[in-house]
Amino acid sequence: MDLSKILSISGKNGLYKLISQGKNNFIVESLEDKKRIPAFQSEGISTLDNIAIYTNDDTIELGKVLQAIYLKQEKQPLEYKELTESQLRDHFKEIVPDYDETRVFLSNIKKVYQWYNLLLANDLIPIDEHATAYSKETNEE
Repeated sequence: MDLSKILSISGKNGLYKLISQGKNNFIVESLEDKKRIPAFQSEGISTLDNIAIYTNDDTIELGKVLQAIYLKQEKQPLEYKELTESQLRDHFKEIVPDYDETRVFLSNIKKVYQWYNLLLANDLIPIDEHATAYSKETNEE
């Protein structure tokens, strides 16, 4: 699925699928419990295709990071809640070796992992069949 149809809403846990759009609101469906709710533009809505992770030189699209996790995890969920802070950071460094450790906080890493598991459970991970694991060179293409 196109990540432009998946939303993160400030102040609300989880992710939401865009169902329809009105003049000043959206109808969204929770990926967790499938409940539909209205979401207003003033709530701080971001589409996942507009989210990026800081690297030392630039940024990398969230979709590429999710795909790299998917390949590293061999299409399996990521059990991250039991990991320590250093284990989380080390694991994320394996996925995005040049992520900017001063601007990517532990809470960001946990959120990416939470989103990965949620998207995987809903079969929404964006997959490029010819993709390999993320590297600095693939980000520059």
